[in-house]
Amino acid sequence: MRLDLKILNKQDINTALDQQGFCLIDSTALLELTKLSASDLQRFATYWDNLVEDRYLKDLGRYRFRRHSSYKVENQQTSLMSHRAHWQSLDYNALHGGINRMFEPIDTTLNDSQSWLNLISGVASLINHKSDSNLPHTWFTEAHQFRINTMGGIGRPTPEGAHRDGVDYVAVILIKRHLIKGGETRLFNIHGNDGVRFTLEEPWSLLLIDDHRIIHETTPIQDNGGQGFRDTLILTYRSNGFQEPK
Repeated sequence: MRLDLKILNKQDINTALDQQGFCLIDSTALLELTKLSASDLQRFATYWDNLVEDRYLKDLGRYRFRRHSSYKVENQQTSLMSHRAHWQSLDYNALHGGINRMFEPIDTTLNDSQSWLNLISGVASLINHKSDSNLPHTWFTEAHQFRINTMGGIGRPTPEGAHRDGVDYVAVILIKRHLIKGGETRLFNIHGNDGVRFTLEEPWSLLLIDDHRIIHETTPIQDNGGQGFRDTLILTYRSNGFQEPK
């Protein structure tokens, strides 16, 4: 697969998603495409300092902190949904699938922010603009705030390994890297061994993935100077409702 960082407009996104199943968008382009300001992003980032330990990790690690909320994006408007558990089938998450994981919701002040809701609908607009007339006007969206730390010596952003999420599109936004090494992103085409590897380093750079075509993972992080961590925002977009137990 080809790695192209020169995303300048929505047509570039269309082309990249069509040709390779993913695209990378730098922070400048993200601001332009979503009509947000740099001060909006700086304000959002402060909410990563108040996440809650993930008690569902089956490796018994204490390196992952998170919050989770669900939304519906309809006609470019984002609505917060009632708080619900996060669920994935074992087909997509062999480690933590098949169980209802009830995480603490994203901070009320953030969820009440119109700029935050505009970020979610703004990323959805990048998908809706894709040259596919069958794309829906409604997306069932989940937002996951993650902080992976290295206090135990190592932190695993994707303890389940290379995987898909069971949605239509996944957006991975880097918020911050602090005193760490590692955390390499790896993408593989589901229909072969073709893949790319790179490290997200610029705050508020966006990786957009077609979940039907691409398997993804992030390698472990290690301390590089004391109390290191990696903050990300994961947004998932699914057209036919939230994932639920059968």
